[in-house]
Amino acid sequence: MYEFIEGKIIEKTPAHLVLQAGGVGYFINISLFTYSSLQNLTEARIYLHQVVREDAHILFGFLERDERSMFRLLISVTGIGPNTARIILSSVSSREVELFILEGNVKAFQDVKGIGLKTAQRIIVDLKDKVGKGGKPTDLFISERNTILEESLSALVALGFVKKQAEKVLGNLLVKNPNCTVEEAVKQALKML
Repeated sequence: MYEFIEGKIIEKTPAHLVLQAGGVGYFINISLFTYSSLQNLTEARIYLHQVVREDAHILFGFLERDERSMFRLLISVTGIGPNTARIILSSVSSREVELFILEGNVKAFQDVKGIGLKTAQRIIVDLKDKVGKGGKPTDLFISERNTILEESLSALVALGFVKKQAEKVLGNLLVKNPNCTVEEAVKQALKML
């Protein structure tokens, strides 16, 4: 799996860009949010998600890690493929998607082309616990916090704790103490698990 590609922007359209890195031009599918963020740039670091199918290897790119994180959450929902997730993220920002999920705003998802009532409800039900608790937005997708969360979670799982429980404890810890380090988060979580 690729993490990112950094290089010169050769071509950009609202749906894709061609990024040259190491003498190779990469065709990368992007959202409108990423496209608008790239307007004045000639070079960029694009965070990637690769989809491997029998007939193709497809790259989806994002200027920000939080948008990629939301993309990955969306495609984890049954019935949401990469192109549908890209359409959602082209219609609204990843932060707005998070708020719609937390608020249970089915109508906002139905306003996106190709999303019906059942799919909108499924997005909310499947992702509500993954983006926040109690209807209050969290800053789960801020890259530094996300890295601390991922590293702390990885450490706790390696120590033998159940991922779901550890994730819940870490999420609450990071909401209360957003400036803690990975070491502090793991130590505090160990006391609570």
